[in-house]
Amino acid sequence: MRSYTYSTYKFKALAALVISIATCGVSTVKAQLNPLASQYFQNQYLFNPAMAGLNKGLNVNLAYSKQGFGIDGAQNTQSASADYQMDKVGLGVNVYNQYSGIFRQTRAMVTYAYHLPLAGDNQKLNFGLSAGVMNNHINIGDVYGDQSDQTLANYNANKGTSFDGDFGVAYTDNKLTIQGALPNLRYLFKDNGSTVEREVFFTAASYKFFDPADVSVEPKVAYRKVKGYDNIFDAGANVAFNDSQFSLQGLYHSSKSATFGAGVNLSGYSVMAFYTTNTSSLNSYSNGDFEISLKFNLSKK
Repeated sequence: MRSYTYSTYKFKALAALVISIATCGVSTVKAQLNPLASQYFQNQYLFNPAMAGLNKGLNVNLAYSKQGFGIDGAQNTQSASADYQMDKVGLGVNVYNQYSGIFRQTRAMVTYAYHLPLAGDNQKLNFGLSAGVMNNHINIGDVYGDQSDQTLANYNANKGTSFDGDFGVAYTDNKLTIQGALPNLRYLFKDNGSTVEREVFFTAASYKFFDPADVSVEPKVAYRKVKGYDNIFDAGANVAFNDSQFSLQGLYHSSKSATFGAGVNLSGYSVMAFYTTNTSSLNSYSNGDFEISLKFNLSKK
């Protein structure tokens, strides 16, 4: 009887671990399908290291995203970044932390960017390179079951911490932005046949139209290639009113989801709130993502 009870206990622990890993897989896909909404307009540095230090002064960005409030173990993401312009050089640092059930993924990067002036209208050719570490970890203390199971320790030991990086280029002027980026550079050198869904290429173009009535409209299209999933196209716009003091954003994603945002921009800081509907393949898991983001610009006078 004792042997049966122990075996049953081990089976339940293993089943719980398998379910958790499956849930993590869903969350990983979702993270690739729905990046932070603030990356599209408010903090493009997170998509492309070439955008670090593009604006004058010190720029600090904070973002928090939650998948489905009221759902135990639902994915939540925190991001913090800072970038600084120093003549033609941009310096940056960003930390990205994501929790999904018992799983945690943390990524910390430092960035060097160079902004080469071309001609009038603030034309620049921008290059950026980020380097840092990524850590995948199971919070063993949150596991329901046998926390001494060697499978848990093996996961942390095998995944552990690895070096990673991103590379990006961009052309910018006062109205037009064309950019491209290669995230997750470590997979270029050591793929090991990984089947994990991940973004392997990002490119985007946007153009800002100005209206005499202090209204600007910036439509944007983007393309994301995700390994193990269909290519994703994004299309939308940022509309700013009253000299950019109030803005509305909307984006449609070919993964059959949409993002809506609204915010204010006053005296060197901006606050945005976003809602992203669920992708068609994940409708049964949550009711979408909610995000709040803050940006502070400490410009040189």
